[in-house]
Amino acid sequence: MPVDRLRPRYSLRSMACLLRIAPSSYHYHHAGIGVDKYAGLRARVARAFADSKGRYGYRRVKAALGTGVSEKVIRRLMAEGGLSAHVPKRRRYSSYEGEATPAPGNLVNRDFTAERPNEKWLTDITEIKASDGKVYLSPMIDCHDGKIVAYTAGFRPNAELANRMLAEAAETLPDNARPVVHSDRGCHYRWPGWLELMERYGLTR
Repeated sequence: MPVDRLRPRYSLRSMACLLRIAPSSYHYHHAGIGVDKYAGLRARVARAFADSKGRYGYRRVKAALGTGVSEKVIRRLMAEGGLSAHVPKRRRYSSYEGEATPAPGNLVNRDFTAERPNEKWLTDITEIKASDGKVYLSPMIDCHDGKIVAYTAGFRPNAELANRMLAEAAETLPDNARPVVHSDRGCHYRWPGWLELMERYGLTR
């Protein structure tokens, strides 16, 4: 609007008087134009988002801009521009690395109950997110009462973690106990060290 170009030099009241219009008429027509008061900020938001390679959410975009505009405004501008941060899908830990050795039969067949202690044992390696990084827990659980027979923990999900736990669990067995040890098909339960311990203690995979 021509009036907008003159406003830095003249007051709105004086121009309205000269043009013989009410100031309210100016505001009415000005709003109808659809002037985007956030046009400059919108461009800066888009640039900051692009510089982050699409990784920043509205809080980090606001921090990058160092502007006094509220998070609510930044969030709205990003939503209007379709700027949604890419959140990488969390990769769940898996010990499966292919068929290293022949898999044993599924003797338990999802029946995780036991009439007496040391009849069926369950094991797995679980990833736990801690404040100082990831911790891996390797327990042996008795199906009879859910008791943890033995466990090991460490910062690496390696074969030593599983093998040490199995040896500690087997040392608790009375002479006549030979439980079935149920696990997934992860590499820790397919490598020679685990197989040798199972055979040494007379356990069934």
